[in-house]
Amino acid sequence: MAAQNTATTDATQVDPSHSPTGRQWLALSVLVLSQLAVWLDNTVLNVALKTLADPTEGLGASPNQLQWSISSYTLVFAVLLFTGGVLADRYGHRRLLLTGMVLFGATSAWAAYAGSATELIVARGAMGIGSALIMPATLALIAQVFDERHRATAIAIWSGSSGIAIATGPMLSGLLLDHFWWGSVFLVNVPIVVLCVAGSFLFLPGVVTRVRQKFDPLGVVLSTAGLFAIVWGVIEGGHRNDWTDPAIVGSLAGGVALVVVFVLVELRVANPSFDVRLFRDIRFTGASVAVMLTFFGLNGSMYYTSFYLQGVHGQTPLECGLSIAPVALGVLLGAPLSAKLVRAYGVRPVVTAAMLIATTGFIAYVFLDETSGLPLFWVFLILQGLGMGAAVAPTTEAIMAILPADRTGAGSAVNNSLRQIGGVLGVAVLGSVLVSVYRDQVTPRLSGLPSGAADSAAESPEATRLLGAKMRLPRLSDIADEGFVHAMHVASVVGAAAAAAGALIIWWGFRRTSSGARSSM
Repeated sequence: MAAQNTATTDATQVDPSHSPTGRQWLALSVLVLSQLAVWLDNTVLNVALKTLADPTEGLGASPNQLQWSISSYTLVFAVLLFTGGVLADRYGHRRLLLTGMVLFGATSAWAAYAGSATELIVARGAMGIGSALIMPATLALIAQVFDERHRATAIAIWSGSSGIAIATGPMLSGLLLDHFWWGSVFLVNVPIVVLCVAGSFLFLPGVVTRVRQKFDPLGVVLSTAGLFAIVWGVIEGGHRNDWTDPAIVGSLAGGVALVVVFVLVELRVANPSFDVRLFRDIRFTGASVAVMLTFFGLNGSMYYTSFYLQGVHGQTPLECGLSIAPVALGVLLGAPLSAKLVRAYGVRPVVTAAMLIATTGFIAYVFLDETSGLPLFWVFLILQGLGMGAAVAPTTEAIMAILPADRTGAGSAVNNSLRQIGGVLGVAVLGSVLVSVYRDQVTPRLSGLPSGAADSAAESPEATRLLGAKMRLPRLSDIADEGFVHAMHVASVVGAAAAAAGALIIWWGFRRTSSGARSSM
């Protein structure tokens, strides 16, 4: 790919033999906080889903609207990361980071005051635009600020920041929901944006290299339309519980066709926004797909975990947030530990083991029921977090290590976009499995109710419990709990299968280059 570099740097050159300077650590703090805002937005929403579904305290959102409130953000985020990476390389990483932070803060305020579920979905999509400008810039700036000797540690800390968000997000969301209205969970982003903007001007380097690449609008349109069609088909298929519906089949088939056309177009474009050619490297492919499958399982499990704790166990939002926190402990332990293990043993065994640990955490949900104690649940969450933390940091470093220096922005966009694609597919697929299995499970047990009431109650556990309260039928609450737990078991098996596939892909992808990967770490 042709690129014309223009010059200049105000970044401080660092002697690789010395430890990072205080200014470098401050720069990393700004970048970690910037990513924290993006991660925090996803984690606070998980706890708020049940509140949003409430017609009195929230927006009365239906199950598919709840899925879209998450998916609109991650979908836009994923497809525009390609463009965000190109813009970062072209106009400067700090400039794009600042632009993204300001946009993210403004749209967070919009989401907080949304008047309907539809408006919230649109506002969340707009927030995804800001995040798409933030994420590629943060990882590229790490590569710019830290030399090869310290970059792996910096990336491990950067990756581990997701654990902080996973820990603080649910607790903060629960605390806010216990005292304020649901929109307060989005306003929490605003002060973080202010701090990041100030820190960017003080500690981050300005333009080091500008890469004058052409934009790829056709690629953006094809990828956006293709992924949107697939996600819409998956979510609506679960909601309608009819996968043979021509609209569902057409959407899924059309989406796959558009993605295929997208790949073919990107192979022919001189300056693709998403460089498909990078996937010719087995290590890049293995690491990228493994990360995607990790987030498929994690995001999907976080979606139904909130309903399990607040619905089946009757926890308040704050209690739910505190109950989810142990997953962060696993992430915070796994990320720095993996950096040391990879130096000793290489990417292949460490990440494979990490993915298998995550698989164990996901599939262990089949042992949970309506009366399970929290200690057992916490063990499963720690396993999930440990596996995720230990897998993401070394795979991210492996991806960045093989990228040309002038493609770090676009390359980090590929890495982050696949995370988000995995996340949005995880919520869509596992959420649809949850809805479909729940409806099939409870419908026969609602046969004694009037037809209209039975159809309404089968929509979701919340609808079943609400009807039970109105009709003074406590047995409906038991039916809702039992039906949801069974549906969660099925969804957890699907999520575990995805994580297990990631372990196999890593083992296969690094089979010939594990020694080289070890040395590169």
